Formats: sequence, structure tokens, C-alpha cells
Amino acid sequence: QAPLVESGGGLVMPGGSLRLSCVGPGIPLKISPIAWFRQAPGKEREWVSCINGGDTNSYYSDSAEGRFTMSRSKDDSAMVLQMNRLKPEETAVYYCAASLVTGQCSRRPSGYDYWGQGAQVTVSS
Repeated sequence: QAPLVESGGGLVMPGGSLRLSCVGPGIPLKISPIAWFRQAPGKEREWVSCINGGDTNSYYSDSAEGRFTMSRSKDDSAMVLQMNRLKPEETAVYYCAASLVTGQCSRRPSGYDYWGQGAQVTVSS
């Protein structure tokens, strides 16, 4: 079993919303930097957002800024990515990732040690 588990993916119409969750029973989500990435078929894995370890400030790619919101659940047991006004070109597998080595966000996949299995998000009419 992957150390992180995503849920909440699915099919949504353009302009719609989805809420992804990421849990990691063996990962200290409260103090670890957590990121969301996505990968569309035939494309490289793309950074979407992240939160530094022990922080509540979140950071976003230019394409996600203003439409996506990343946060920790109130009990720090899960990471949530709220995605609004979704576009067809955002169809991809979405992954959450964590690092136990550094406390800082990275926009590179190599900056994370633990990954989930991914959640499919399809934006289509």
C-alpha cells in the first residue's frame, strides 16, 4: 500500500468543482511539506500546490492560483485540495506527495519522498 492515499477524484463538467483528499497514516502531515502534482497522458508531472511543514500558508502554480485552495483538515489527519472552475485541460491523475527530509516546499517531484497512488480527475462535458 502506498504511504499516501488520495480520494475524491472523478468526472466533472467544465467550470465545476472537485475536492481531493490525501491521508497518510504513517506520515506526520502536520510537520511535513505536502504537495499536489498532476500528470496528464504523455506529459511530465506538473506541480500544482504545496504547504510547508508546520505552516498554514499555501503556494500555487500560476494555473491554479485563484481557483484552487490547499489546506490541512482541522485535526491534521488529511490534506485537502479544493479545485474550482476546472478546465478540460486539467484532466490528469492528481498525486499528493510528502517529504520527511526537508520542511520546505519544492516544485520538483524529486523533492518528495512519499507519494500516493493518484486520483483520476476528468473534466469533460
